[in-house]
Amino acid sequence: MIRAKLWFRCAAMHDPVTPKIVQPALLGWEAKKRRVDLTIERAFNGEELLRRMKGWVTTDPLKVIEAVRPYGRLKVLDDEELVVEMEKPEHFEDLQKILAERFGGEVNLEAIPKR
Repeated sequence: MIRAKLWFRCAAMHDPVTPKIVQPALLGWEAKKRRVDLTIERAFNGEELLRRMKGWVTTDPLKVIEAVRPYGRLKVLDDEELVVEMEKPEHFEDLQKILAERFGGEVNLEAIPKR
């Protein structure tokens, strides 16, 4: 298994950035006839987190998701970091090439060393 961080070009500052969950989403309910005090914390999955980057990065997150899917899956590692998990080293290399072709220097992969 190979894991890699996805880096994007920030739309405002043009620095490399990657999304990170600082605090999970807090969900609750509103009832019409009574009070509901139930809330749940739920972190985003990889694709949900990347979709939230629309407008904050210079690429369309949906196009990045489409590019990644044939080679690996987007995952939130340790409830915090967005990574791409790939089964084979060739997938990492192929995905790097595809990202370079489709997005130039706006999206990059960085392999994460095994812990």
